[in-house]
Amino acid sequence: MVGRGELTDAAWARITPLLPATGGRGGRWRDHRQVINAILWQARTGAPWRDLPERYGPWKTAHERLRKWTADGTWERILAEVIVRDDAVGAVEWTFSIDSSSVRAHQHAAGARKKGGPAPGGSTGSPSTARRWDALAAD
Repeated sequence: MVGRGELTDAAWARITPLLPATGGRGGRWRDHRQVINAILWQARTGAPWRDLPERYGPWKTAHERLRKWTADGTWERILAEVIVRDDAVGAVEWTFSIDSSSVRAHQHAAGARKKGGPAPGGSTGSPSTARRWDALAAD
């Protein structure tokens, strides 16, 4: 039984040829399908890697595999295969999320003295302000 948001058998069959061989130096890797389901769970929920459910295995394994696959281009090939095939039949739902956060500094943060700057004292005007005041005083 496939859980919600996990790879179906058809999707798994399409991306299996794109994945690197398991094994090699260091022994056998954890099942690729389990790891991809873990990556999809994290991407879908946005939860921290450490909150990954136990059914997906260790969070470090999934995170490290995603990091390696991103670096060597495997993850890009997987996404390209899935998006191109599904988009051709109209099965992709494009969702965009744009964040327009605004962070304001505290009012006292605006006039803080810089290290090595002049000691606080009287206000020093800009050269353009000084010229304007000089012109007004001459009238």
